[in-house]
Amino acid sequence: MNWFRTTALMALIASTVVLGAWRMDSINEVEIGDIIPMMNYEMEDVSGENFHLREMHQENGLLVIFSCNTCPFVLQWEDRYNDLYAYCEANNIGMVLVNSNEAKRAGDDSMAEMKKKAKAEGYKMHYVVDTNHELADAFGARTTPHVFLFDRDAKLAYRGLIDDNGEDKDAVENPYLSNAMQAMVDGQSIDPNVTKSIGCSIKRVQ
Repeated sequence: MNWFRTTALMALIASTVVLGAWRMDSINEVEIGDIIPMMNYEMEDVSGENFHLREMHQENGLLVIFSCNTCPFVLQWEDRYNDLYAYCEANNIGMVLVNSNEAKRAGDDSMAEMKKKAKAEGYKMHYVVDTNHELADAFGARTTPHVFLFDRDAKLAYRGLIDDNGEDKDAVENPYLSNAMQAMVDGQSIDPNVTKSIGCSIKRVQ
């Protein structure tokens, strides 16, 4: 690659990074105590049916995880998804995985690939498409995975990480989300109720 092409490519990458950073800085995350955004926004599930968050919300709350098909961080943590679903089901908490990677919708994060992913991993929870990342923008979701746990009153109770060890669930020392759900069900305070999410950036389109 010649010098001119290299320089042009570097400039394009730099401008994309800056634009992406500006966009994310302009998106505000839902705060603890905020009501679920866009509760009536319909999204297509891998089952072919459409659902909205209001009907997914159960007696004791709703767990929303922004996820995708190929992010290395999702691949690390997804072996916890079905365990989380089992807890949610036993405790009347709804659960949904949301795919907001609109920039990869024609490739790795197409509905066809989502269906393959759900089947391969044995997902029992809803797995839905967030067209044009509208829900992710409303939540202020930044990464895959990014967790938002809402209580029985549809108010945000916890936001952030699943736990502190994506590489090995048997070596987890701080199961943040599980602790948050247990405390929520028991009517206890959640501490911490916010952790910093770690993962791939949600692939938004400009």
